Amino acid sequence: MEDLEYKLIEKENIASLHFPQEDILKSVKLQLERKSTVERAISLGNLEHQKVKIYFSDDAGKKRVDTTIWAVTDTSIVLKQNVILPINRIHKLEI
Repeated sequence: MEDLEYKLIEKENIASLHFPQEDILKSVKLQLERKSTVERAISLGNLEHQKVKIYFSDDAGKKRVDTTIWAVTDTSIVLKQNVILPINRIHKLEI
């Protein structure tokens, strides 16, 4: 099961993580799919306060957080309490 690869963390811990600059997804197609999923997730977060599973990597390995996305910029997603997660470090989102 893929979830076992990812360490579940609390969103409050994201601020202390270090994120490399390079995109975790090498394929432009996958990057565009991720962007589309992020857009859907922000709509659901704002309208229905629905949580999403966000699978991402920092410099230490794969992580997962279950939270609501509050806002999206060109380069990051913003979670509750102004926690910032770079979009280029997200493997996938499950809505």
